[in-house]
Amino acid sequence: MRTKILLFCLGSTLCALIIQTILFKDASSKLIYNQAKEESNHSLQYMQNEIYTFIKSMESRLINIYSEEEFEQSLKSKMSINDLRQDNHRLAYDFVTKNFETSKGVVALYIYNINNEIISTYRRAVTPKHNYPTDIYEDIEQYNSQKVLDYISSDDTTMLISSYYNRYRETDMIRFVLKIYDNTNLNSKIGYIVCDVDSKVLKNIMVKYCDQKEMFMWLQPMGDRQILSVGTLEDFDQNYYESNIEQIQAGEMKDKTDLVEGQHVLFLVEQDKYNLSAYSMMPQDLLKQNQKVLTQNLIVIGFTMSILITLSSILFSGGLTKRLELLTQTIAKIKLGNTHQRVEDSKNDEIGKLGHDFNEMLDKIEYFIGHEYETKLLLNKAEYKTLQSQINPHFLYNTLDTMSSIASIQNCAVVSNLCQSLSNIFRYSLDMKHSYSTVAKEFIHLKNYIYVMNVRMVDEVEYRFDISDEVLQDSIPRISIQPLVENALNHGLRNKRGIKKIEVNALELDGKLQITVKDNGVGMDAEEMNAKLAKNSKDAVESGSSIGLYNINARMKMLYGEEYGLHIESDIHHGTSVYLTIPRVKVEEVETWQK
Repeated sequence: MRTKILLFCLGSTLCALIIQTILFKDASSKLIYNQAKEESNHSLQYMQNEIYTFIKSMESRLINIYSEEEFEQSLKSKMSINDLRQDNHRLAYDFVTKNFETSKGVVALYIYNINNEIISTYRRAVTPKHNYPTDIYEDIEQYNSQKVLDYISSDDTTMLISSYYNRYRETDMIRFVLKIYDNTNLNSKIGYIVCDVDSKVLKNIMVKYCDQKEMFMWLQPMGDRQILSVGTLEDFDQNYYESNIEQIQAGEMKDKTDLVEGQHVLFLVEQDKYNLSAYSMMPQDLLKQNQKVLTQNLIVIGFTMSILITLSSILFSGGLTKRLELLTQTIAKIKLGNTHQRVEDSKNDEIGKLGHDFNEMLDKIEYFIGHEYETKLLLNKAEYKTLQSQINPHFLYNTLDTMSSIASIQNCAVVSNLCQSLSNIFRYSLDMKHSYSTVAKEFIHLKNYIYVMNVRMVDEVEYRFDISDEVLQDSIPRISIQPLVENALNHGLRNKRGIKKIEVNALELDGKLQITVKDNGVGMDAEEMNAKLAKNSKDAVESGSSIGLYNINARMKMLYGEEYGLHIESDIHHGTSVYLTIPRVKVEEVETWQK
């Protein structure tokens, strides 16, 4: 009996192996190609996502040109180019040092009026080895400036991405161009800003995803020159590569995700927003080599399976009682907490049916546990959004009334600045797509709020800021700092006589981010307030005179844990200090959590 079982199992295995080998020979090429295509597209897509994050950060920084209000007014007034240059000769330098870290690789920045006349220039270094043009139009062909002229004359509102070859550096430079519009008439262009970046910034990203030495990748906008390439390009690939470069530059490769031609395979992934496509090229010989390796592995696996089946067949006679033992062992493991274990007996008999029913019971239990957990998550998210929406917006309406009074009594420029600050406040506060921001952006929002309050209170409060550079890019839930200052104004300084002061600090303390708001106001009962904050009652969040503090405290504890949130120190008649403590987390890590 054992011999018959052994021969039957061994014969079946060999027949299956032979049939599988025949079928595999016909289907493996297509299977391997699809797998290589999927992996290459995934690599390109992940690379494009990371490049998109970098481009978006560059665009956000360039948009800060709108915060240069005096310069914007000068552009709108159509001042002569000589006066513009005289008044703004340091604008480009100051703008770069204020908005770009060294890691962004900015090598030059140019600011032009709408007549393509340069106003201000920044160049990081001027040496025989590191040299950049003083004006991108001094040699239009050399610096690929015609693309900029075409973009400025078009109605395209998306930031332009282009490049040029720097003969001094002997490498490509990436170029970002952003139009400047009249903020009172968004159809009116008044100038533009050009930012040139060292290509090694994007090259460092691309190298991470060029994981095979035979792979060659490059970036190129449709209708423009190639920006950057990484990888090894063999001599026999040169003509094929140059042919593709020319077709893309001529705008003739639209709607192609992959292309097989001769000995080459070309893959393409486009950016969702920006005109910047990523291409990768792989020789078909590599795919054939993979097919050969897989065939060899299949033969090895087949012989290994034959040996294992032979041994298992010898022991088959004792399999009936062993099935019950295995079932008992599985139940014991599940009882000890390993709930992912399942009975693997699939025979259509009493033991197999028992194992099947037992597996279904475990699946239902895990489903109900998972469903309950998801329900709790949804409740927590709903509660968090409820807390976040409770931040008091009444100061905006009061400010609108103040602006109306100023406009009626005085015909002055204060109203313009006030409107601008209020517009920034609304834009930042009502952005519901992003739950997190950075410390730097929070302080920009705070300064807009302070400007509005200074107009209302006639600058009667003195402010002092001490922000550590190392925490500027730390992640923080949106609108977390401004309510602390609002609380100091409303509850600490409202009834204070004499000099009124508020000090705002941000620093790293014991590996955590700490935000401190200090005032010299009337003070409060800190012990009672800390007790309420520690209790974190939802009733306190929904009512009370310090709803901003309760709200922020509840948000932080919900997001980061009970050990984080607010702590208050106060001296009656001498002032109050509010400490906000959260973990130090970068924005990229928060985006990973949310995914």
